[in-house]
Amino acid sequence: MATIQYYGTGRRKSAVARVYLRPGTGQIVVNKREFDSYFPNRVLKMIIRQPLLITETADNFDVYVNVVGGGVAGQAGAIRHGIARALVEFNPELRGKLKSAGFLTRDAREVERKKYGQPKARRRFQFSKR
Repeated sequence: MATIQYYGTGRRKSAVARVYLRPGTGQIVVNKREFDSYFPNRVLKMIIRQPLLITETADNFDVYVNVVGGGVAGQAGAIRHGIARALVEFNPELRGKLKSAGFLTRDAREVERKKYGQPKARRRFQFSKR
């Protein structure tokens, strides 16, 4: 017997999240760890739950996530993107709500590379006249 699940890939900065939605009670598991222990920050938890709350499906699905790369903020954004995509796969009528909230758009901002002769991407070494 195959379990019903909906899949979405989320990306943000250099983080990639593979998100699986399965019918359930609203439990979220990230990298085989409990949601609260993986993301102790309240703001990041809120970011991740946004697509479920906006579509009023928070208690209908268990969310299973594999996320790699980036830091915690990038991973939270990637998970949000993945959940939104998986919800559209579940019900295409939710697309309008999610799109107007901006959850289906991949945030394309990436870190600018460091240039030679400078300490950072745009910061210059201190100028000395003498």
